[in-house]
Amino acid sequence: MIKKDGHIHTNYCPHGTPDSLEEYVQLAINKGFNEISFTEHAPLPEGFTDPTPLRDSAMQLSSMDDYIRSIEHIKKKYSNDLRINIGLEIDYIENYEQGTKDFLNKYGKYLDDSILSVHFLHISDRYYCIDYDDKTFGEMVKLAGSLQTLHHTYYETVLKSIRSSLGQFKPKRIGHLTLAHKFQKKFPVTFDIKNIMINILSAIKEEQLEVDFNVAGLRKELCGDIYPLPWIAELAYQQKIPLIYGSDAHSARDLGKDYEKYISFSPN
Repeated sequence: MIKKDGHIHTNYCPHGTPDSLEEYVQLAINKGFNEISFTEHAPLPEGFTDPTPLRDSAMQLSSMDDYIRSIEHIKKKYSNDLRINIGLEIDYIENYEQGTKDFLNKYGKYLDDSILSVHFLHISDRYYCIDYDDKTFGEMVKLAGSLQTLHHTYYETVLKSIRSSLGQFKPKRIGHLTLAHKFQKKFPVTFDIKNIMINILSAIKEEQLEVDFNVAGLRKELCGDIYPLPWIAELAYQQKIPLIYGSDAHSARDLGKDYEKYISFSPN
């Protein structure tokens, strides 16, 4: 079995840490990983304004070439010890599909691995970052009309991302599928999402995509769970949809964290 961490951020992340690529790589080797993917937040599409206060959700376009060169260098340096993939976490943003496709057409040829994620939702003619903080999430609930409506909007957007036409370099893995549950201890879900989740998994299966088995939620005080939720991961497993472990590390110390949750995952 290949021990892989498929979701790792870097010092190119504006909201991350200054930990070097080398620190991540050495820790991965020490923890016995065979393969890792650096998947930094890709630059946001041209014309899209980051709605977060510090506008630090993603890497700047001016950093892309240096990002690729830096990983290519460390990839060669450690080629005998570890498989290192050059990757990105691409944002699916409704109404900005063409800009995303244009970006992928330019940079996709340099990528070994990538993730397609939804962080931004279009509500009341504005975009909001669903995982920024619980206060923003609460504002989104009010604007959407209810928690259930907000969740529905999130999952409908995820479904659109799965079915989107982003060209030959469209990412093959869907990121943190149940990110809408990040603040679930404060905003408990009392409604059923099974039907829409069945539709989402069917679309993932049809498109021959993978699912990010993301453990970052375990480190979030108001979440305490994996993305996707365990029962959804079980459904994906039953349908033979690949589940790829991802620490979603934004610091070297989080690389490989809670990997035992992944390897011990045994659907009934």
